[in-house]
Amino acid sequence: MIDKDTRITIAGFMKKFPCRDSALVPSLCLIQKENGYISGSDMEDLSEILNLPEARIFSTASFYSMLNLKPGGKYHIQVCTNVSCSLIEKETLFDYISKKLGIREGESTPDGLFSLEAVECLGACGYAPAMMINADHYENLDFNKADEIIDSIREYENPAEK
Repeated sequence: MIDKDTRITIAGFMKKFPCRDSALVPSLCLIQKENGYISGSDMEDLSEILNLPEARIFSTASFYSMLNLKPGGKYHIQVCTNVSCSLIEKETLFDYISKKLGIREGESTPDGLFSLEAVECLGACGYAPAMMINADHYENLDFNKADEIIDSIREYENPAEK
């Protein structure tokens, strides 16, 4: 359910952009920022607010890998699995992180801290391998750098666990 303040912000998007379609992605990003993901009822509400078909809302929300249609971890890790990013070692970066976290594609760690998703491309082929954690991009990765990033998040969230 989209709350009153979010509706006001979305109305501002509609005034700012020349057509309602242009307000769609910013609205979806806003909903996700506030809820952590975009639910079916959020898409229904947004359809009414923007006066766009629900199918249009869903097709846009499901197209972009940065948008989540189900709850995930506090830190959503997206690992590029395209050819450029998969040539790192015998084991792919995705497989390495999956083993490190003990979760598979689409799963979250038991503590809810991390969720993991394989994505086709993060647009960093010249700086492969790459991953995103929430909105932060990481490039030129190897297993040690991935360990440092994930371990620093764990330490930040659980400073007593050293």
